[in-house]
Amino acid sequence: MTPERRAATLEVRAKGRRLEGYAALFGVRARIADQFDEEIRQGAFTGSLSAASDILALVDHDPSRLLARTRSRTLRLSQDSRGLAFDLDVPDTSEGRDVLALAERGDLGGMSFGFTLAPGGEVREGGLRILQAVKLHEISVVKAWPAYQGTEVAARSDQLASPARLVHLRRYLEAIA
Repeated sequence: MTPERRAATLEVRAKGRRLEGYAALFGVRARIADQFDEEIRQGAFTGSLSAASDILALVDHDPSRLLARTRSRTLRLSQDSRGLAFDLDVPDTSEGRDVLALAERGDLGGMSFGFTLAPGGEVREGGLRILQAVKLHEISVVKAWPAYQGTEVAARSDQLASPARLVHLRRYLEAIA
């Protein structure tokens, strides 16, 4: 199954050497690649969060730009009535310092997440795709522009990713599946 990505212009807050915010919002309708509308149902991430799988925090979906991970408890994820909340400890690396500086200035583009559908994880109602259960692989800080502006969870087109990055991401996802 091809991994999917969704991005949104969401507030990311710096608190000391931590970032916190929301990687996804529930009940927000987004237009995906001018093909269909999509919403994420509350609880869509429950299986991923309870499975004790290792979920990564990356920069721009790039596995070589790791910020944190759930396995080491440097990334903490939870769901509330609003969406998928995150809290991560920013590493003292050049990438971490850059992300923290951009967050403190309010210059980050937003957040995104990479997922595959869990079995039976979607329903379609007319032109609306409803994500009910997804297998979360990573969340990403988006430095520049998320796929679409605004507070919607929106598509990040596979055409924007380089072929080499897609091969690397596919290998990573196959290794953790």
